[in-house]
Amino acid sequence: MTAVAVTRIARLSRDDRDALAAFGARATWPSGFAVYERGTPADGIFIVLRGQIVLRNRLGAGRSFVPWIATAGETFGGEGLVHSGRYVSDARAEEESETLHLTTSRVSALMREQPAAALALMRQIMAERSELLERFGEHATLTVEQRLIAALLRLAQSRTLGDGAATSAVLPRRLLGELVGATRESISLVLGRLTADGLVQREGNGLIITDLEGLARRFEQSGRGAVSAIEVHDDRPSLRTSVG
Repeated sequence: MTAVAVTRIARLSRDDRDALAAFGARATWPSGFAVYERGTPADGIFIVLRGQIVLRNRLGAGRSFVPWIATAGETFGGEGLVHSGRYVSDARAEEESETLHLTTSRVSALMREQPAAALALMRQIMAERSELLERFGEHATLTVEQRLIAALLRLAQSRTLGDGAATSAVLPRRLLGELVGATRESISLVLGRLTADGLVQREGNGLIITDLEGLARRFEQSGRGAVSAIEVHDDRPSLRTSVG
């Protein structure tokens, strides 16, 4: 069987982001605010400094799919680096977020004046593209339970900051369903099994991952997990994930 790596990709370091800051424009987005919409002209690329930006594709009949959630140190909106590009997804702030936007002309200046920082940015873009392709492979080969566990493990890692600190993770049930590519009913059934096995715990409208190592083992035992690459830290606080 083909192994599926659940490791969260490397993110731009603080030093990289500081170097890029001189070439971009900062913006703060309130929770729920649309950064851009599908089909609008695109220019340059965005880098997340804090918060979460959700990319969403509308599928019709009220359905949608979330291919990517960009967190601190990650990019989105790279369509803007293509000549006469247009955005292919909607981008919305899932929580209050801050971004850095580099226009195409500023990216060109970055390449001339700071080639090391430009190379770090290009590496980040290609790493994200690779993970996106892996995720599409998961949707074709994994069960709903496997996809949900993989999403929760990635979420846990995405909320670990560069200094090793962890923050609470918020993921509404609607968003969780869009991210996994499954119905609310299917998600509820899987969460019920994970709760019964003591891997997660419901608390009000939220979900707490109570056994991160056990969740990783569950993915491994599914027959397709490459959990040796998943870093689990014993000193992590409980991870709260809203699925209400």
